[in-house]
Amino acid sequence: MEYTRRVKPDQTAVTRKIRQFDAKTGNIYETVAILSKRANQISQEIQEELNEKLGEFQNPSDNLEEVFENREQIEIAKHYEQLPKPTLVAVAEFLSDQIYYRNPAKENSPNNF
Repeated sequence: MEYTRRVKPDQTAVTRKIRQFDAKTGNIYETVAILSKRANQISQEIQEELNEKLGEFQNPSDNLEEVFENREQIEIAKHYEQLPKPTLVAVAEFLSDQIYYRNPAKENSPNNF
C-alpha cells in the first residue's frame, strides 16, 4: 500500500485566487470542507503506511530500556517527513479535478429538477 502522489503539489506557499476554489462548488466554505476531508484522508493513508512499515521493526520483547536506534527506521522517518503536507496534496488534487465530491443536501433539494 505504497502512498503514491497522483499530482505534484507545490512545495512552498503559493498565493492563489480565491475564485479558483469557489468556481467549482459555488461556495468557498464547501470547498474548504472538501479540502479538509481529503487532507484528513491523505494523512490517515500516510499514517497507516508509516505504522505498517515501522511495525516491522517492533519486537514484542522490547521494553523502553532496550530500544535501540535502527538506521532503517531513521531513513523511513526522514522519507515521510519530506513528503508534502496532506493539505498541499488535497489542493493540488482539487485544482486538477482529481477529487470526487458530492453534496447530498443539494441533490435532495426540491429545487433540483
